[in-house]
Amino acid sequence: MKRSALLGAALAALIATPALAQAPTSILNASYDIARELFAAVNPAFIEAYRAETGQIVTVDQSHAGSSRQARSIAEGLEADVVTFNQVTDIDFLERNGFIEPGWQEAFGNNASPYYSLPAFLVREGNPKAIANWDDLVRDDVEVIFPNPKTSGNARYTYLAARAYALEAFDGDEAQADAFIEKLFDNVPVFDTGGRGATTTFVEREIGDVLITFEAETQGIAREFGEDRFDTVIPEVSLLAEFPVAVVDRVVDRRGSREIATAYLEFLYSEAGQRILAENGNRVNDETVAAEFSGSFPPVRLLTVEDVFGGWDEVQAEHFASGAKLDQLYGQR
Repeated sequence: MKRSALLGAALAALIATPALAQAPTSILNASYDIARELFAAVNPAFIEAYRAETGQIVTVDQSHAGSSRQARSIAEGLEADVVTFNQVTDIDFLERNGFIEPGWQEAFGNNASPYYSLPAFLVREGNPKAIANWDDLVRDDVEVIFPNPKTSGNARYTYLAARAYALEAFDGDEAQADAFIEKLFDNVPVFDTGGRGATTTFVEREIGDVLITFEAETQGIAREFGEDRFDTVIPEVSLLAEFPVAVVDRVVDRRGSREIATAYLEFLYSEAGQRILAENGNRVNDETVAAEFSGSFPPVRLLTVEDVFGGWDEVQAEHFASGAKLDQLYGQR
């Protein structure tokens, strides 16, 4: 065979062999709406730690929107290597659609939730409406701000936490719990699509008496806009909000980015990663870091989705599926 033919054959073989392609040095993290500042702090620390361990320089790109919207975007073509969401149902959605393999909750510790939080209240400085607990949110003189539970995982936790409170208060009476949620919805003057939009409505547009959002967001708002403008109120009971993470198997297998994607999520469980999470207002499971930041997190009785509602599968079917309880109570708002 002539030399030119040999060279042509070798070139064709290289082009036809994806395994020989250079592995990517960047990943995309698709996350929930209010996590921008958190991952702006996490990413450079991960990049430095990964460089120190492997000698490789990588980049991490971010995408932020409501958690449920992010899940749909991935199903429609957003090539995220990892997801850091705020509700299990959105990762389950990606699993059902073949983007994430079954067993993702066993891939990382604490059911693949490196940190947790809870729905809390942010009120105007001095708490002029004396808001202390969930029952204050259904008073006629209180305007409540939280995003649309149809598009926001943040708001779905608010819905579930309020319902869990009502079920306790009314000894499990479902009809009274329904009425409580309808009154709560009636007290919301505007439903933004995501948590950051709701923050803007409350903080910058100065609409509403109380913002319901994750505890971490209440601390972040106070730091950014002035602790003399707002007070955080932790209700006596709230709902455990886990923040599940997963590698998007379909994407990383196609791109060859599994190693970096896995290392990125593992970094969230490291002591350095846990410290960054706690510094940004999130509760963590690492005992050393949790003890270090214990003064930042008041005690609260946390209910769980499993104990109150029977688990996320039941929640999805009974509350969040099309035509289910949320649709019935949310109505035409």
